[in-house]
Amino acid sequence: MIFELDMIQTTALAVVVLLVGQFIRKRVNALEKFCIPAPVIGGLIFAILSLVLKQTGILEFNFDGTLKKVLMTAFFTTVGFTASFKLLKKGGVQVLAFLGLATILVTLQNVVGVSLAKVFGLNQLLGLSTGSVPMTGGHGTSGAFAPLFENAGASGATTVAMASATFGLICGSMLGGPIAKRLIEKNNLLKTSKKLDSDEKVSTTEKVASTLIPENFFSAAMQIIIAMGLGTILSALLQKTGMTFPPYIGAMFAAAIMRNMSDAMESYKLPSEEIDILGNISLSLFLAMALMGLKLWQLADLAGPMLAMLVAQAVLMATFAYFVTFNLMGRNYDAAVLAGGHCGFGMGATPNAIANMEAISSKYGPAPAAFFIIPLVGSLFIDFFNAGIITFFMNLVK
Repeated sequence: MIFELDMIQTTALAVVVLLVGQFIRKRVNALEKFCIPAPVIGGLIFAILSLVLKQTGILEFNFDGTLKKVLMTAFFTTVGFTASFKLLKKGGVQVLAFLGLATILVTLQNVVGVSLAKVFGLNQLLGLSTGSVPMTGGHGTSGAFAPLFENAGASGATTVAMASATFGLICGSMLGGPIAKRLIEKNNLLKTSKKLDSDEKVSTTEKVASTLIPENFFSAAMQIIIAMGLGTILSALLQKTGMTFPPYIGAMFAAAIMRNMSDAMESYKLPSEEIDILGNISLSLFLAMALMGLKLWQLADLAGPMLAMLVAQAVLMATFAYFVTFNLMGRNYDAAVLAGGHCGFGMGATPNAIANMEAISSKYGPAPAAFFIIPLVGSLFIDFFNAGIITFFMNLVK
């Protein structure tokens, strides 16, 4: 029996799945510790339930994904609004250096994924589904790119990418602390710890504590919609190149243009805080929809090769953080904490990186430079570079 849900029913179920995930996350310490998002928890539980119902022949769900696409585009549009090159310039050389390292890691993650897929005789797009799509990109990027891979013939790409992203969240959180500890104690780095000058301590989004203004939510929603509309034009122009691009790429670029216009004009200011809130709502619902629609039975034939590819990604991350991030970011205490944070950032998400660094700094002392660099790169810029590199690889191997 197939149970068809229309757009409204699918959205309502996604909300229920999200609320279940929030309820469980608050009551299971391990989920809080590893920064597992609520929609991932609720979505995976529903996906497991769907697997049981399908395998027993009781019921199979069929969802209307129309609003999921809208929510995905809305979320990545809000990502575009954070791409302030004024802030990147203010961040200085260290921010640019770490952005460069993060971009190199993204490239290596895809090289490893594609190479191992060839070794195992799999569709190379499945290799990308264990590369920077789920690792640096996380569940949001996985939900955006994996359907494109499936349309290009990589059956099961969405399930592989989402499972890989969940693995990354956990593994990245477990790697960071031991790597930083080893670097700090082996190199006797506590004496090299230093603080940022007060004028360097800028917020990653230049926010100040303030009361939310209701009118700003209207303005934020309107500007997101305008950027999405302009993005359809940019996306159409990009498609004329003959290359394949994710559907949100035009909206993200339009939002980035609007953000930098705002930075340059006194008369045009963006309601950044409200845009972030709307972006978080869009992401949560999008992830809930994407994860509750996972077809876990597709993992059966891919389990062995996928595990090998994920272990290889973990080894790459640990090696890169230990030998590259630490050495090129200064070989000091902040660099060691940054290496630990890079594990959470490169295999999970910025909150995982912050959690890693908080655990390290609570034991060894503050590392203000590390806490400044990773949120700036993670929340503002890496999604842009990652999307471009994934698009390059996708068009290279399809």
